[in-house]
Amino acid sequence: MSVQGGKGEPMDYGDPAVVGGVPVHVGGFDGLPGYEGDDLGVSYTPERSAFRLWAPTSRQAELVLYDSWQGDASAVLPMTRDIGGTWILTVKGDLEGKFYTYRVWFEDRWNEAVDPYARAVGVNGDRGAILDLRKTDPLRWTEDKPPFDNPVDAVIYELHLRDLSVHPAGGIRQKGKYTGLAESGTRGPGGILTGLDHIADLGVTHVQLQPIADYATESVDETKLDQPHYNWGYDPKNYNVPEGSYATDPYVPGVRIKELKCLIQTLHDRGLRVVMDVVYNHVYDNFRMNLTKLVPGYYLRYKADGTLSNGSGCGNDCATERKMMSRYIADSVLYWAREYHIDGFRFDLMGLMDIGTMTEIRRRLDELDPSILTIGEGWVMDTELAPSQRANQQNSASLPRFGQFNDGFRDAVKGSIFLHNRKGFVSGGAGTENGVMAGIAGGITYGPGIWQFAQEPQQSVNFVECHDNHTLWDKLLLSTEGATDEERRAMHRLASAMVLTSQGIPFLHAGQEFMRTKNGIENSYNGPEDINWLDWQRCAAHQDDVEYMKKLIVLRKEHPAFRLRSAEEIRRGLFFERSPGGAVAYTLRNHAGGDSASHLYVVYKANVGEMSLALPKLGEWQPLLGGEQIVRLTKEQAIIRGIGMTVLAVP
Repeated sequence: MSVQGGKGEPMDYGDPAVVGGVPVHVGGFDGLPGYEGDDLGVSYTPERSAFRLWAPTSRQAELVLYDSWQGDASAVLPMTRDIGGTWILTVKGDLEGKFYTYRVWFEDRWNEAVDPYARAVGVNGDRGAILDLRKTDPLRWTEDKPPFDNPVDAVIYELHLRDLSVHPAGGIRQKGKYTGLAESGTRGPGGILTGLDHIADLGVTHVQLQPIADYATESVDETKLDQPHYNWGYDPKNYNVPEGSYATDPYVPGVRIKELKCLIQTLHDRGLRVVMDVVYNHVYDNFRMNLTKLVPGYYLRYKADGTLSNGSGCGNDCATERKMMSRYIADSVLYWAREYHIDGFRFDLMGLMDIGTMTEIRRRLDELDPSILTIGEGWVMDTELAPSQRANQQNSASLPRFGQFNDGFRDAVKGSIFLHNRKGFVSGGAGTENGVMAGIAGGITYGPGIWQFAQEPQQSVNFVECHDNHTLWDKLLLSTEGATDEERRAMHRLASAMVLTSQGIPFLHAGQEFMRTKNGIENSYNGPEDINWLDWQRCAAHQDDVEYMKKLIVLRKEHPAFRLRSAEEIRRGLFFERSPGGAVAYTLRNHAGGDSASHLYVVYKANVGEMSLALPKLGEWQPLLGGEQIVRLTKEQAIIRGIGMTVLAVP
């Protein structure tokens, strides 16, 4: 039996005769013994290298050795069938510096592929590389990490490596490189902080890096880095190796590894944890992927008619529910956490993955370090997996330690991402208040009409902007015809303030602090640098907005009432107050979360005129943030002018 590959080519399912006639593409195949050992891939020492490959449906398997990333093989060595569908070979002598692939035989042809467990590769990732990983460790490679207690204490800053450093006014020498993000002392127009200094100065806790695992050559050719190139990186090729285009020398396998480790150590030294954006839900090319070449028909999801499931919109969905695919994903996540000291993982299109795999990942991470964050896109998407097994918002009760992006809150705040002229709360959109209140409460079931998908606040990742879709500024331009830029600026500030004062995990997009624009481009995944870069000239022009973002982050850190740990604490301490149309107000009472203030009063106001608000009689209210908007303040009343957030406190 065969199906069509991504390029219209036939893709055989392997040889069922090898596994007793059980077809690899049906569920019964997973009832056969898998492999439970921890030595898949290559285990290197100067005396010998041991190779183990899982390829149960092949008739023969060979190790192919090369002296360089290109050129003919220097040796082809037969492997021996072993337990659990694996093939093994031990080669004596020191193979450091050699490159390798596997070849497997199916009836009438050899398939050659990179080891799925390869931890180093040559340029463009077409051959695995053999090296001593300890030689890639920085001189100071510590296990120490910045202190971190609870997911809701995080302030996540999403960043693309190239975006940070390629702008000509950023003062960063190693543009587009791991080393560029690690630079300190960089300055921009008017002497402003840029690069890592800018990020650290903001006060965020986590830097989330868009995909840094090796991605497809068709996206970025590592042999042609002198030519214009850009990609977000959601085209996975080698899952356990850093992307080479961000290295100063992609031809030397250890360079990308060491430079990424040095970057992570630098971020830790600056008080920043690192979240890795990972893409296990699909592959770039279903026909040419290494996994498909080695065990055809196993790793991807198929419909009953033999065509590929395509919930991802990328041509395929990974069969994460299958035993050895699930194990492969968990092994990969744990490898990054151990070898690279990664502090968190953001799962792309997590709603296409299965709950069992995600639960196993969380279990294993908890054994290693419970403080490691796990968040993901829990969108409700169609795929060939039972709805009850999908790791999406509808099944959040089965994913207690996973934060999920709160699109309901996002759309309530700024308007639908799909209807570009649709207004949200900050731009005067009608009927948005309940969605706003649900987000304020961390997405939990708070009360009648105020509920979303979360059982606990750490399951709600609150955001109004990310790499996908229009930036917040561009969305406001599209949806607020007739407004002034000063009014849009106030709307933008208010949206960011709402993210940072709501229960749950706040998430910021790089450049949001200076009202980043992509000139109206909705999805810039393959756009030019001048659309995607962080514009340090714009940052210099918006320094007062950067300072406002810093104040918001300080407010959140200094007041644990905005970071309540449980749904019960939220229901006990958060009260929504009466407010006129165009405003949402609430209090956090009785030292909520151990806050130093007796009570906090927060109002989000989305119109320009004056508004009178009745204050609860809880004591002497004092301005904490947004005092410039206050026209009059007494124990019982506040009159506030303009668009923005005002926070009051009773000491």
